[in-house]
Amino acid sequence: IVFSSFYQAKEKFKKELKIDGFLYSDLSVLASDIPYFPPEEEEENLEDGIHLVVCVHGLDGNSADLRLVKTFIELGLPGGKLDFLMSEKNQMDTFADFDTMTDRLLDEIIQHIQLYNLSISRISFIGHSLGNIIIRSVLTRPRFRYYLNKLHTFLSLSGPHLGTLYNNSTLVSTGLWLMQKLKKSGSLLQLTFRDNADLRKCFLYQLSQKTGLQYFKNVVLVASPQDRYVPFHSARIEMCKTALKDRHTGPVYAEMINNLLRPLVEAKDCTLIRHNVFHALPNTANALIGRAAHIAVLDSELFLEKFFLVAGLNYFK
Repeated sequence: IVFSSFYQAKEKFKKELKIDGFLYSDLSVLASDIPYFPPEEEEENLEDGIHLVVCVHGLDGNSADLRLVKTFIELGLPGGKLDFLMSEKNQMDTFADFDTMTDRLLDEIIQHIQLYNLSISRISFIGHSLGNIIIRSVLTRPRFRYYLNKLHTFLSLSGPHLGTLYNNSTLVSTGLWLMQKLKKSGSLLQLTFRDNADLRKCFLYQLSQKTGLQYFKNVVLVASPQDRYVPFHSARIEMCKTALKDRHTGPVYAEMINNLLRPLVEAKDCTLIRHNVFHALPNTANALIGRAAHIAVLDSELFLEKFFLVAGLNYFK
C-alpha cells in the first residue's frame, strides 16, 4: 500500500513538472547499491593493496577544491580500500610552467606512497581544469614508469586537453591574456600555444605525442557547453568547426587530437567515456562568463551526488 501511494504521488509530481525525462528513482540499477553509511567495521584485508586516488586542482586552486568529489566517492564505496591524495604542492603557484608543476606533483605522489608505506594495487587520477594537464605530464616521466601498469581511472573534469585555442568567449580569452601578462604565467602561455613560434614544438602538442592515457582502464572526459573557461571541444578532445576552417593551425590541431585518441582506440583494455553536463545555473555574472559551469563540477552537490550514483562510482570500483 505504501509503495502504491508513493508511485501514484511520483507520477502526479512528474505530470506537474511537465518535463520529458526520468527521475533517479526510476532507475532500476544504480552505480552503487551500498547505503551511505559503512557496515560494521571489520579488520581490513590489505593483501590486495590500496587503491590510491590522486586529486589535482586547477588554476589558482587548492587541495580542498575536490573535497566533495572525494566525499561522494567515499560515501558511495565504503570499505573500498581507497586512499586519497589531495595534491597541495602546486597550490601556491599554479602560474608556473607545466614542467615545474609536473615535478612537484610527481615528488608529492612518490613521497606519499613512501611516507605511508603503501602497497598500491591501483592508481586513479581525478583532475579539474589545468590539473588534468599536470596529470598527463606526470604519466610521461621515467620516475612514474613503475606505476603505469597500476593505472585504473582518469576522471577529467573540464580539462583543457587541447588548450584554450578556438575559445568562443572573447571576454575569457582577453582575461586569460591579461592574467598571463600580469602573472608572467608559463602555464597560461602554454595553454594558448604561445610558448613557441612553431606549433609542433609547443608543450601541449609535444605532450600529445607521448604515451600515458592508454594505460588507464577508464578515461572519463566530463565537459559542459556552458563552461567558457575551457572550450567544450578541448575538454572532450574532439575537433571543432572553427579549427576545420583554419588552414594554418587547424591541421596541427587535428594531428594533436589524433595523437591523443589513436592510442586510446587501439588499446584493448582502455575505455574512453565522454559525459556532457548541463547545469541549472542562476542568471548571474559568473554564469554569463562561463565561470559558474567551470566550478559547478566541484561545488554542486546536486551534480556530484547524481553523477557518482548513476555512473561515476563504476569507474572506481
